[in-house]
Formats: sequence, structure tokens, C-alpha cells
Amino acid sequence: MNREASSSPSSFSRRRVASLTAVLAVAFLLLIIGIYTDDGLMEINPSLSHKWSSMTAQNNTLLSLTHRKLLNTEAMKEEVGVEPNRIWSDRCSKSDILISQGPTAPLPNGIPTYTVEIMNVCVSGCDISAIHLSCGWFSSARLVNPRVFKRVHFDDCLVNDGKPLVNGRTLSFQYANTYRYPLIVSSVTC
Repeated sequence: MNREASSSPSSFSRRRVASLTAVLAVAFLLLIIGIYTDDGLMEINPSLSHKWSSMTAQNNTLLSLTHRKLLNTEAMKEEVGVEPNRIWSDRCSKSDILISQGPTAPLPNGIPTYTVEIMNVCVSGCDISAIHLSCGWFSSARLVNPRVFKRVHFDDCLVNDGKPLVNGRTLSFQYANTYRYPLIVSSVTC
């Protein structure tokens, strides 16, 4: 009976320490999450927002804890004469060409093969031509149709013989080499 009475307070204090540790860990995580949200602590407690931000009288802009810089596109056009890049643009860009490649069955002699798919994912319906890829010293043990993909110079490969890749279309080819070549779009013509 003495043993039960003496073990009970120590088990109670262990539980107490464990629960206190858990509460502190959760509080710490909430604090970290609060700091890394878009509006920091202001989102958790709106009453703190007036402490963390101030209005400037000169140009009536709001300065906040997040340190985000908003683009004033009108001022940029006047000063630089350049409009910022848009996600949905009327013009095409390198990001409208999507390249994916993955391993396929090896050749009979054991050399690994890879299938490459080059897709035109232009949202505005543009056909993209003169697609050049950064491809290092690309070579293949399996013949690749040069009208589909060919290395012109070191680190410069041409897709579709320079002809337009129609919007929504995909070109694919297979190559065989001991390792996979990283293929990155280097330039396109809209």
C-alpha cells in the first residue's frame, strides 16, 4: 500500500509536466505559424494591426510588418517604359513550353532509355516556333529523328526543326544514354 501511495504523486507530477510541455509546444507552434502567415500577428489579433502599421501622409501608402512591395504599374510605365510580366499574357514565353521526361524500358544491351514529351501549353492559343533547349552534350545510342529533336551546338538543341509547335500539341521522342539529360527551354519565338 505504501508503494501505491508513493508512486501515485510521482505519476501525477509526470502527467503534469507532460501536459505543460504539450501546451507550451502548441503555443510555440501557433506563434511560429502566426509569424509566417501573410499578415503575421495581425491576422490572429486584429487589435495589433494599428501597432504594426502606419500611414504615411506623403503618398498615402500603408506600411506593414510583411515588407511587401506593391508595383505601381503606371509609375513603372512612365519611368522605365516596361510593363511587368503578366501570368495571363497575350504573348507567349518560355514558360509556355512544358518538358517532361521519364525512364522507359532499356535497350537490349542494357542502356537506359528515356521518353521526352515537349508540350505547348500556351493559354492564349499561340503557336510557338524556334524552340531551343539547353541540353549540354546531348547524344543518344538510339537514333532520334532530327526533324523532331537535334543538337545544333553545345548546350543548344532545336525542337521540331524550328517549325511552330501548335497550341495544345505534344512532341515526343525517345533517347538512350547512361544518364538522363536535363532539358531546359532557353529561347522561343512567338
